[in-house]
Amino acid sequence: MTTPPATTVFIVEDSPGIRARLVELLSELDGVHVLGEAETPTAAVEAILDKRPDCVVLDYQLLGGTGLEVLRDVHPRAPDIMFIVLTNHPTPQYRRQCMDAGASFFLDKSTEFGRIRELVGAGPLFGQCPTNLHH
Repeated sequence: MTTPPATTVFIVEDSPGIRARLVELLSELDGVHVLGEAETPTAAVEAILDKRPDCVVLDYQLLGGTGLEVLRDVHPRAPDIMFIVLTNHPTPQYRRQCMDAGASFFLDKSTEFGRIRELVGAGPLFGQCPTNLHH
């Protein structure tokens, strides 16, 4: 029996502590592989387009810009990548902008951090917005 391919994840987060926490959280999941990390929009866009992960965990506020810039640049060129925006700025305006730009999920970092595990661990659900998962 062959092992299914790993779900690949790229993390875009400007806080080293939060990045380390995300890597630790995701590395604990069977079948999940963290491909890399970035803290600026420019570095994120280049790496995501180069590595083509299954999923990107994307902070809204980044060094030198926002996750919205990353979404607007990458999503039209790689629409199969699932973007999970994780932010300390969960305003309705930011949510709408991110969802309109291609985010699959928009989560409040202070109350929904643990949902990253649930969403990324649901690898076969990529490309869908599962009806049983609130976004």
